[in-house]
Amino acid sequence: MDMSRVIAGASARVKHALHFHAVRFSKWHALGNSYLLVEEPVDAELARRLCDPRRGIGSDGVLEVVAIHGAHAELVIWNPDGSTAELSGNGARIAARWLALRSGDARVGLRVGGREVAAAVDGEQVRLEVGAVRVDEVETLEVGEERVELTPVSVGNPHAVVRIEPDRATLLRLGPALERHERFPERTNVQLVRVDGRHDLTVAVWERGAGETESSGTSAVAAAAAAVANGWAESPVTVRLPGGDLLVELDGDGRATLVGPAVEIARGELV
Repeated sequence: MDMSRVIAGASARVKHALHFHAVRFSKWHALGNSYLLVEEPVDAELARRLCDPRRGIGSDGVLEVVAIHGAHAELVIWNPDGSTAELSGNGARIAARWLALRSGDARVGLRVGGREVAAAVDGEQVRLEVGAVRVDEVETLEVGEERVELTPVSVGNPHAVVRIEPDRATLLRLGPALERHERFPERTNVQLVRVDGRHDLTVAVWERGAGETESSGTSAVAAAAAAVANGWAESPVTVRLPGGDLLVELDGDGRATLVGPAVEIARGELV
């Protein structure tokens, strides 16, 4: 009897009984904000497992790319906690570069969170047409014993932009408190902003569902849009994040373009 075949068969039956299956992925980063890109259905449990650095691969999120037709595809963005995000500027740029490499077309389109976005890819640099951005009036919230002045911004997903020194201690204090503040029933992303010049911001980010992060594309857009709307800065705006710089351009109709890199790290299979 061929024991290797017996063992292999038994192993396959056990995996089938436990509903295990291999998941092929590629791992990417955009200025240190990492994502796993997969071409198969993802649920909350799988997203949490993939993002777990001890029981999975480790990532800031999962990009589920489906309905691929040439240079167009649909994108679902999963957070490490198993929730989904309406949009990710970094994630969309990564998916755009992956799709450009796959299709051979330098211009690609994505449908994500009910919004159509277009991108132009030139090497590692991706120019993403993010679309409409809404900046609301400045508000003041009670956060514990603090009064925090912030600008709510929507980039398809919610943001709270605070003009304050973006040091890590302040981010770790205000980030989670604002993310889950009752003002934001769907939770929110948080940006701490320092204005360095008419076209320059330094920003620290607390990402909804992920926490402190080195880079966030929609956060860069939100910070720049709030800065322009409030008269702190003018477009184009270079947003300096811990992971590197992103460029945000805003037109007179409230639409934004985001420019920055997307880099593949590795490919593999989670068994």
